[in-house]
Amino acid sequence: MSIIPERRLKAAIGFIFVTAVLDIVAMGIIIPVLPQLIEEFVGSNARAGIINGVFVALWAGMQFVASPIIGSLSDQYGRRPVILISCAGLAIDYVLMALAPNLWWLALGRIVAGVTSSSFTTIYAYMADITAPEKRARAYGLIGAAFSGGFVLGPVMGGFLGDYDPRAPFWAAAALSGAAFVYGALILPESLAPEKRMRFSWRRANPVGAMTLLGRHPELSGLAGVTFLLHFAHHVFSAVFVLYAQIRYGWGPKEVGLLLAMVGVLDMVMQGLVVGPVTRRLGDRKTMLFGLVGGTVGIALMGWAPNGWAFAAAMLPNALWGLAMPTLQSLMTRQVSESEQGQLQGATMSVASIAGVVSPLFFGWTYAMSVGGGFRPVTDRMTPIGLGALRELLNHPGLSFFVAALVLLVAAAIGWVTARRAERAESLTV
Repeated sequence: MSIIPERRLKAAIGFIFVTAVLDIVAMGIIIPVLPQLIEEFVGSNARAGIINGVFVALWAGMQFVASPIIGSLSDQYGRRPVILISCAGLAIDYVLMALAPNLWWLALGRIVAGVTSSSFTTIYAYMADITAPEKRARAYGLIGAAFSGGFVLGPVMGGFLGDYDPRAPFWAAAALSGAAFVYGALILPESLAPEKRMRFSWRRANPVGAMTLLGRHPELSGLAGVTFLLHFAHHVFSAVFVLYAQIRYGWGPKEVGLLLAMVGVLDMVMQGLVVGPVTRRLGDRKTMLFGLVGGTVGIALMGWAPNGWAFAAAMLPNALWGLAMPTLQSLMTRQVSESEQGQLQGATMSVASIAGVVSPLFFGWTYAMSVGGGFRPVTDRMTPIGLGALRELLNHPGLSFFVAALVLLVAAAIGWVTARRAERAESLTV
């Protein structure tokens, strides 16, 4: 399957893990400070929620455009050059953001970051190149664990650096992305054999054309729908969590960074240690459902949590969410050929990016309305029956988390039905 000699295979896998860690550290390191930097520019917590949602949407919008292009380029030219160029681009982008004098510079930085971070599609395609289909859930789980490891380090570093200087995390992120580029240039071999490459085509590389791959089978399009809903729900964290924690629990960058580190540790355990044994026992479909239901319970409890300790406790059931993504990706990769793995990852990332455009705008608006009492005129026009409870719910600061939990519950229902159909179709072709 792989063109990489056995003696270099471990080094290649090690690079993918290290690069995933460094990339996520670089991204996570700015999470505790970016919303507060935005708030300094706009002067309002509620307005910062909307602007931060717009910035996340800009990032995701560029991923929507760039991911299928980058995935298709990696199908023609190989995975190595695409990964290296993306690492270098991220380093340059964080320097730009460190120097940003206003919101427009920050917006430009988010746009560039959206393009360069699209290399995640190539990382997953790289692992598909060197991993047997039946082992991909575990392989993707290990990549997820590497991402989680970076997510442990990044927010903690960003929180402590942000207490010193709000710009310091951006300089640290630039250094880490530069280190990933240098490390890859020295270590990373190519994984895609020339005879398995596919010529670049704008028909496949544009976002709409790339997603035609997802429409070839009802099972694949159904699983893509689950991907959309999963990412839609997850963006409640990137859109509102920092501002929510600040206004409800009085947390600053340090506390936010430590809690996000806890999220990363739990996710690393789930994806690195738990997903392999669980999928061997339950299979991909049941494991995916278990993860989505656990995430539903956890995120609903986060919206309810009356204090910081209750919010932290809700991270435990929410950690089961980490079982869903690697099993979902494993189910999807079985539906296409080896030469289409890059296109599949690009198309999947485009679906996730659509969610990343719509979701932060929605959750940013929902958060701003709920904390600002903006839903009160609407509820006052409704029937008096249950009006007080409805008004309290719509103007509850955790409303965004309640909505995200409902979205995950819908994803679990669709995922169960679609994955069962996919498994039956796969058994008929064996």
